[in-house]
Amino acid sequence: MINKALRLWPWLAAIASGLFGAACFPPFNQSWLCWIALTPLIVAIWFSGANSRRRWLRNLLLGYLAGVVFFTVTFGWLGALGNLYQSFFLHGLSFLLSIYLGLHFAFWAWFVGLIRRPAFIASWRNLLVAFLAAAAWVTHEWTRGWLFSGFGWNGLGVALHAEWPMIQIAEFTGVVGLSFAIAFANIIAVTTPLRLFTEARTHRMRPHFDLTLTMIGIIALLTFGLHRAQRPSPVKPLRIGAVQASVPQLQKFDPRFTGEVFERFRRLSEIAASANPPPDLLVWPESSMPDPVRDPSTGSYRFIRDFSTATKTDLILGTLDVEDGHDYNAAVLVSNAGERMQIYRKMHLVPFGEYIPLRHSFPLFAAIASKWVPGDFTPGTEHTVLGLTNGDVRAAPLICFEDTVGDLVRRFVVNGANLLVDVTNDGWFLQSSGSRQHLANAIFRCVENRRPMIRAANTGVTCFVNAFGRVTQVLQDDTGNTFTEGVLVGDISVPQDRQLTFYARHGELFAQLCAAVTAIAVIFIFVRRKQT
Repeated sequence: MINKALRLWPWLAAIASGLFGAACFPPFNQSWLCWIALTPLIVAIWFSGANSRRRWLRNLLLGYLAGVVFFTVTFGWLGALGNLYQSFFLHGLSFLLSIYLGLHFAFWAWFVGLIRRPAFIASWRNLLVAFLAAAAWVTHEWTRGWLFSGFGWNGLGVALHAEWPMIQIAEFTGVVGLSFAIAFANIIAVTTPLRLFTEARTHRMRPHFDLTLTMIGIIALLTFGLHRAQRPSPVKPLRIGAVQASVPQLQKFDPRFTGEVFERFRRLSEIAASANPPPDLLVWPESSMPDPVRDPSTGSYRFIRDFSTATKTDLILGTLDVEDGHDYNAAVLVSNAGERMQIYRKMHLVPFGEYIPLRHSFPLFAAIASKWVPGDFTPGTEHTVLGLTNGDVRAAPLICFEDTVGDLVRRFVVNGANLLVDVTNDGWFLQSSGSRQHLANAIFRCVENRRPMIRAANTGVTCFVNAFGRVTQVLQDDTGNTFTEGVLVGDISVPQDRQLTFYARHGELFAQLCAAVTAIAVIFIFVRRKQT
């Protein structure tokens, strides 16, 4: 029994790391666990399998197991599609996705095994190991964000989305800077007890500069955040009305419900327009209308023209758009009583949601997937900034998950956007934690670029986020439920200085430097091993 337990504990430790990591995010929101989430996996890599013939492979498998558990649990909301479409197959989407995403964890586990030192007495060695492990963690998160179109949700740094003083460093490093700090602290959390044990046994104590500097670094992050929030900048208030219509997903494009959809948006928007003072901008969610609003032959076109003429308020809404035989997921700014329509076409499409990768290369697979994705959207090609009637405001029109893609959002800001507007429809995932995770990831775009964000969702979360990543207003019912029909009206402070943050100017430079450090470290270790 003891031997069996000794064989199993490393694998149980890897599972524990996956579960601890998942618990940091909605619906659990135990963000404090991020500081120790990786420690069971690190201990399993460093202190098991000493007699294994292929220890490197064992480390890969330990990391892969932790990754599969983490991604299966944290993206469990994808299973809501199974309820929506009454499909057993779709209930397993998070596990299928984790089979690929777990490879990124596996790489990191292999690297951590590669840099293990036989002793943990010297502070500088522990700091070096922590630095290299943190750089490798950033490398895997950054790579996950773009490889094969990318799915960069729920990096370690995102766990701190509600701790606004801690996250301000993202204006320089992006959210991966926080992931670096957390991964670094996890390594020190392992080496410090080991060092104390060794020193107690040998009765030889040394200064713990590794722990001291780590704690100073965490305090410095907090101090910087509090100081950064005190720096005033010129802003202009903008009155916003965000509509959350809560149209059931299977009714949105059903012709039988067209009249009901129109009436719902009209009624809610009239409530917003009647506010005192009235909003300067109305925002409706993704795919608000049942057909393209720029096509004069559609009922949606006539409805929008009539509505815009009656309200005389700028309106940003999500819509389908068709041109030259191509279908686009788009956002439109309607102004001047419907006479002017500015359009942005979504650039970052969601694989298996908005298109089927290699649809024409694998006909059998495409035929199965076409049950849920009958046709492919065409990606847009321009980071179009929308100019409001109020000439001091230029909006970045983000659609759905685009507000979770840092490099995409910053390009709108470089093009002159001083307000982020996300129109989204998380109704696909019913009342799951998907919408709250979506918001948690989106918050960092505000900090990275120092731009506020308006989020108008079909089913939630509709809210306003300021330039420091604080949610200032959120639409919810009397019980605190965000899955409700309603209108959110309020003011948002739009910056007027047009200054660009370091991140907006240079993008994922910090992540790229970490990738370079990781590559150099791998080459150095293998060259050194060959020489010995």
